[in-house]
Amino acid sequence: MTNQTPGYPHLLAPLDLGFTTLRNRVIMGSMHTGLEDRFYNYGKLAAFYRERARGGVGLIVTGGISPNRSGWLLPFGGTLNFAGDVFNHRRVTGAVHEEGGKILMQILHAGRYGYQPLVVSASAKKSPISPFKPRALTAAGIEATIRDYARCATLAKQAGYDGIEVMGSEGYLLNQFLCARTNLRTDRWGGTIENRMRLPVDIVTRIRAAVGPDFIIMYRHSLLDLVDGGNTWDDVVAVAQALQRAGVNILNTGYGWHEARVPTIVTSVPRGAFASVAGRLRREVTIPVVASNRINMPHEAEDILARGDADMVSMARPFLADAHFVAKAAAGRADEINTCIGCNQACLDHTFSNQRASCLVNPRACHETELVYAISARPRRVAVVGAGPAGLSAATVAAECGHDVTLFDSSDSVGGQFKIAMQIPGKEEFAETIRYFRRKIDLVGVKLKLGVRVTREQLLAEGYDDVAIATGIKVRRPPIPGIDHRSVLSYIDVLQNKAPVGRRVAIIGAGGIGFDVGEFLLHDPRHALPLALETWTAEWGVDLKARGGGGLVPAQAPQPVRQLYLLQRKTSKLGAGLGKTSGWVHRATLARNGVVMMAGVQYDSIDDQGLHITVGGERRLLAVDNIIVCAGQDSLTELMPAGEPANGGPRFHKIGGAALAAELDAKRAIKEGAQWAVGL
Repeated sequence: MTNQTPGYPHLLAPLDLGFTTLRNRVIMGSMHTGLEDRFYNYGKLAAFYRERARGGVGLIVTGGISPNRSGWLLPFGGTLNFAGDVFNHRRVTGAVHEEGGKILMQILHAGRYGYQPLVVSASAKKSPISPFKPRALTAAGIEATIRDYARCATLAKQAGYDGIEVMGSEGYLLNQFLCARTNLRTDRWGGTIENRMRLPVDIVTRIRAAVGPDFIIMYRHSLLDLVDGGNTWDDVVAVAQALQRAGVNILNTGYGWHEARVPTIVTSVPRGAFASVAGRLRREVTIPVVASNRINMPHEAEDILARGDADMVSMARPFLADAHFVAKAAAGRADEINTCIGCNQACLDHTFSNQRASCLVNPRACHETELVYAISARPRRVAVVGAGPAGLSAATVAAECGHDVTLFDSSDSVGGQFKIAMQIPGKEEFAETIRYFRRKIDLVGVKLKLGVRVTREQLLAEGYDDVAIATGIKVRRPPIPGIDHRSVLSYIDVLQNKAPVGRRVAIIGAGGIGFDVGEFLLHDPRHALPLALETWTAEWGVDLKARGGGGLVPAQAPQPVRQLYLLQRKTSKLGAGLGKTSGWVHRATLARNGVVMMAGVQYDSIDDQGLHITVGGERRLLAVDNIIVCAGQDSLTELMPAGEPANGGPRFHKIGGAALAAELDAKRAIKEGAQWAVGL
């Protein structure tokens, strides 16, 4: 790709590796989609990677493929360990090469992170995130594992891959050997760092001997383990230099084990938070070093490269959100990029729930052969009422498919519930989705009518073929005596209308909205949003200079801005419905700020004294200034006709919160809007 944009000269510059040249400095990092695990899904996997290669990315890395059965993430997971597997992988490599791209296959041995009974590790020490205790590999087992890696790499070359990435970070097998936290061995594979690094170094050495010099070997190296017993910076550098000598061409970087109690990729992590750590490593080796984690727009990637913190930039989830990220940047159309918001809801949450990955803001991701935005043979005249996530998705996809679309909203701007979500500390990225949809409306020709409260009679009279009701929800007020007291506010009052709130607050409802309100009320107004990197590292106890093992230091407990009580009727764990990979971050944030969380609460009454409750049979008074209601929603459906329209009128459909308001779900809303539009 030629550099058409003076704004990104470093990002779009080719990288010469000697025996091959990458067309730019952008890596689509490894993501496990779930399609890798079943041979019959490789056609879908090929379509997924084809679209990203067509979008201009310089180098693609597949999801993790195991070198043997003991390395499976899941039972019968994706492997490449005999010649019969090669055919399916050639479908993937062929698709990428036809679009001018290059692709590496990631070799990932899960070690003790595997969700299957054959797991092995450096030592027989169970992981906190898997129910299976591993067997400690014997010396013979270690030698067999090295052979399996070399065989897997050889088969990858036969399958047409341009190289392989060896996964050595995030707490998987090779990381387990590298760290004293999990390597308790006393033989030649444990003890000193020279012994602990022996397995990854021997694997790379054996792979290089098997595949020859003209084959990319990239190694994903853990620079900050972010766990007790993690490696020191001197260890990290020693391993990197040994890997370079063993034959690695590119050093990718990773941060944090999956069991770490420090977030590394969720929305609240500052953009580019770890780039400076990659920059330190770059000064210790002579091969290209890759920056990764929370880089989601081209100007940030360009800045990292320009200041010398990396030679390449790896972005994984941004290529779920927008397959054409690089092409748009190169053409000067960065404002058209559908930005990754770091929510994890449809990618990592799906992966760790054994579902196919996708993307909240782009439901086509990993469904390219099923959710096809094609021009309709029978264009229809369509009205969409409500410019929240569901309505924006429905309107823009319908217009992209050739339909004549009018989008109505009573507000003066688009976004709906996303305008509320972006007020939450750590969720500022939701503004990017609004920006994307606002630009998309112009590009695909949606007729936007803001500040218009359309009536059912208008919709019936104006000749539409189809009407999508995406009007969202109204807040439910629970039947508590005193619910109309002046101290009671809804979450809309607080987040959208900015109603003043006192210093002592009870929040009724501990679902996603209750946690969001809690984080909003705990935000110190002296700290601008998003949080400065120094503030974030202090709060989570991260030392980017890695002066101690694992890059951890004591966290600096914040001084709470308010005293909060987060309450729910259910007796289950608070926040049980939060995201699988991000919910713990929200719970930890509230706990760190002294929020009192109570389950099994009966709400007795509200009066001038505060909120009267009963918990465990004991009556209590919470002497609070305000009670904020986050106890559910009801669908707004008054525009729906009572029955089928007479005289061949328009077809009415409910989508998003208007169809199901039980729990606000942007992932479902955006997907539902797109599916409705494609099905017109």
